[in-house]
Amino acid sequence: MSYVLSRLSSKKEVDRAIKETEDKVLVLRFGKENDLVCMQLDEILAKNQHAVSQMATIFIVDIDSVPVYARYFDITLIPATVFFFNGQHMKVDWSTPDHTKFIGSFKCSQDFIDVIEVVYRGAMKGKLIVESPIAPQDVPKYSLLYKEI
Repeated sequence: MSYVLSRLSSKKEVDRAIKETEDKVLVLRFGKENDLVCMQLDEILAKNQHAVSQMATIFIVDIDSVPVYARYFDITLIPATVFFFNGQHMKVDWSTPDHTKFIGSFKCSQDFIDVIEVVYRGAMKGKLIVESPIAPQDVPKYSLLYKEI
């Protein structure tokens, strides 16, 4: 289903999308095209692209084509979904140690739509971090391992 979604394949394209997307949530899905979990997430994103088109623009980014952003957002697990609004990185409290990105796939389409609505409404109010509408048990769990500390 990822063929339906627009792709960004360079740092310049990602930068332009972040800067030029106005009054909409920018959804960047970092991952790999042939990863099973990425394909599952891509299906959810593609099916709901039209439903959230008034509030969000969705792009998929191959993690290998933009290593600068992979390092910047510390993307070590894929898929990682990052949200922006008017060039500002939006954070979501997922009840996990990392508020900068969502790791894994959403359980269902409604979870994704709910997240977009919450991020959009929070951003329109000037908030930079919002509470996740997804129940904590539905958020994929992982451990953060810090190297060389």
